Amino acid sequence: MAKKQPVRRPPPRSRATTATTKDSSALERIAAALERLAPRPEAVSSLADGDAFVWQAEGEAVHPVPRVNRIPLGLLKGLERQVELLLHNTRNHAEGLPANNALLWGARGTGKSSLVKAVHAAVNAERKRSAPLALVEIHREDIPSLPRLLTLVRSASRQCVLFCDDLSFEGEDTGYKALKAVLEGGLEGRPPNAVFYATSNRRHMLARDMIENERATAIHGGEAVEEKVSLSDRFGLWIGFHHIDQDTFFAIVDGYASAFKLPIAEDELRAKALEWSMTRGSRSGRVAWQFIQHLAGELRVKIAL
Repeated sequence: MAKKQPVRRPPPRSRATTATTKDSSALERIAAALERLAPRPEAVSSLADGDAFVWQAEGEAVHPVPRVNRIPLGLLKGLERQVELLLHNTRNHAEGLPANNALLWGARGTGKSSLVKAVHAAVNAERKRSAPLALVEIHREDIPSLPRLLTLVRSASRQCVLFCDDLSFEGEDTGYKALKAVLEGGLEGRPPNAVFYATSNRRHMLARDMIENERATAIHGGEAVEEKVSLSDRFGLWIGFHHIDQDTFFAIVDGYASAFKLPIAEDELRAKALEWSMTRGSRSGRVAWQFIQHLAGELRVKIAL
């Protein structure tokens, strides 16, 4: 008579594993509940409605932005020449006149992206009953999908500014080749109703080691470097941004304090602003804005742009 085989049972799950599973499930339920409470604007496949959009590469659609996070043009102090150049170019484009792709390059926190958004708002305010200019942001990681975005823009019946903030390329990233082809190359070229604005901390948007590596490994080093550096040449308008002096820093702070009606004497305001900039080790428009937010909280004043 055959012996009865013992029944093998799976080992009991440890308390730690059970607790981890429960915690994970709870977190997933919380995340789903929060997403339902604050759903993203529904993606659309056209640029017919709205003034500002964010390109969603995965769904090949755009998300309307109900309220753009921007600073009024009049509060961008110390950028008179930069404002003049970009405003003139953007006005031309909005009116259907020839305009250039623009590269805004320079030090961090000096107002590059703020200027793009402020100019877009200012031009639309001037146009009143005319068709508003659309601002479409594309994220750095979605640059390879730029040709598909241009297909959507080409079919739109309005002028568009495509905008990429903090654009740069590192290591073996070859996305710059797609950008070069789209900006000026290819059979179709850039749609007549679109210009491309980019901000970057580098004039050539490429890491120095990328350029040096090409020089070291290429048969004709000069030609390889030229291939990479020529990306910037696709932008007809270069606008430089640099660190500001103390007087300009104070002018920015004074402008914010006046606009938001902060109850503080000018001498005290500047003394506090100077101390703030020294603790940060720099002076810039971004540092000035961070100081104003701190000061407004200290003075119990609500501010809104």
